[in-house]
Amino acid sequence: MIRVIVAEDHTIVREGIKQLIGLADDLQVVGEAANGGAVFDALRAAVCDVLLLDISMPGLSGLDVIPRLRAMAQAPAILVLSMHDEVQMAARALKAGAAGYATKDSDPALLLTAIRKVAGGGRYIDPQLADRLVFEVNLSDERPPHAQLSEREFQVFQRLAQGANVNEVAQLLAISAKTVSTHKVRLMQKLRAQSLADLVRYAIEHQLF
Repeated sequence: MIRVIVAEDHTIVREGIKQLIGLADDLQVVGEAANGGAVFDALRAAVCDVLLLDISMPGLSGLDVIPRLRAMAQAPAILVLSMHDEVQMAARALKAGAAGYATKDSDPALLLTAIRKVAGGGRYIDPQLADRLVFEVNLSDERPPHAQLSEREFQVFQRLAQGANVNEVAQLLAISAKTVSTHKVRLMQKLRAQSLADLVRYAIEHQLF
């Protein structure tokens, strides 16, 4: 039996995923989480083989959670489930240590296949993204500006675009406000943004939160 924890902040979506998994004889939901911080509580409460992780959650995002989980002993395989079919988002998740990346508009049968594959030690990429990952990620002259951000700059960018101020971002990421401010200056230069409103507009246009 493959044990699964579902981390998804939208209750309706989470319940739908649980019902889908419940239809499979070899899969079992053993826990759930509605935000990034609750993922660790769920993992302490139940042993699981696969963590189905939404990449966009309040508090700690999926991209924040992945490296922290990978640093844990006996970490579960991480299958990211996202509303984004954005190549750079998938690339960041996989680079951070996710075993797979699926989108929420995938065929339900493919999601179950993905869970089984990563549980067995394999890797899974949404078929619609696979070719694009191969051909787009390394074409530096065609990459969007946010692909040039470092992992930390991207984390700061997401938080600022979601409405957090510098001090709140510092607290969420456990770094100093001065460091956040430095990252903010650099990322705004890279994204050619003149204001926070520009950052929000950019994030919305590229479906980055």
